[in-house]
Amino acid sequence: MTEEAGASWIDAHLHVDLYAAEERVRLLEEAFEEGAQAVVAVSMHLASSRVNRELALQYLGRLHPAYGFHPEQPIPSRGEIDQLFGWIRTRHEAGEPFAIGEVGLPYYTRSEAEAAGESFDEQPYLALLDRFAALASELDRPIVLHAVYEDADKACDILAKHNVRRAHFHWFKGGEAVVRRMAASGYMISVTPDVAYEEEIRQLAERYPLELTMAETDGPWPFEGPYAGKPTRPAMAADAAKHIAALKRLPVQETAKWLLANTRRFYGI
Repeated sequence: MTEEAGASWIDAHLHVDLYAAEERVRLLEEAFEEGAQAVVAVSMHLASSRVNRELALQYLGRLHPAYGFHPEQPIPSRGEIDQLFGWIRTRHEAGEPFAIGEVGLPYYTRSEAEAAGESFDEQPYLALLDRFAALASELDRPIVLHAVYEDADKACDILAKHNVRRAHFHWFKGGEAVVRRMAASGYMISVTPDVAYEEEIRQLAERYPLELTMAETDGPWPFEGPYAGKPTRPAMAADAAKHIAALKRLPVQETAKWLLANTRRFYGI
């Protein structure tokens, strides 16, 4: 696909640290050999952030880290949260390149709890996202969001409260009203390989402005359709351009160049 596109590409959302330690170097080296100009490596928590920082130092300019706390897990203690925020501030004071993320709201965890008839307290997650949005605004850093369906509106409210302008909703799913709100705010989305077979994602990719769109894999998350049984690799982000181009009735090469330029601009890569 990369040869067909005629352009290099960036995987805008990759969990490098969730691959086995012995796989990470090979995964990245193969991605760069196949045409990746860079990958954006998002973090799950402080330990994850430390791993991604070490990889960023190893692959300067090619692995762009994002530091945060993934919302689909139990909220850590106040001390752990303070330690993470302090560590991020230290990286900022050192002038290191990074984004804030992956952060957001626990849609899937909350939905599963509610479906099982269990209570779920969302307030600590809302408070933590509020704090991350305030930090992104203060440090003038891009923020990477896990916020889908009705959670996207809550996230948009928090972003607006802190005047955050550089927001990236990864693997977004949601209704028409919030899609319009996000596009009007200039927020970015990224499309995964399931644009090849998932109608909901295909409709979103077709209608969301191309200038606000990126491509990602969310690897090592596995995909179905033509990717069933295949390990997720960064090159699958390049493949998404082919499907986005078809949906928008544009040449593949032109679409790939747009996605690359968008990601470079947003993350300053």
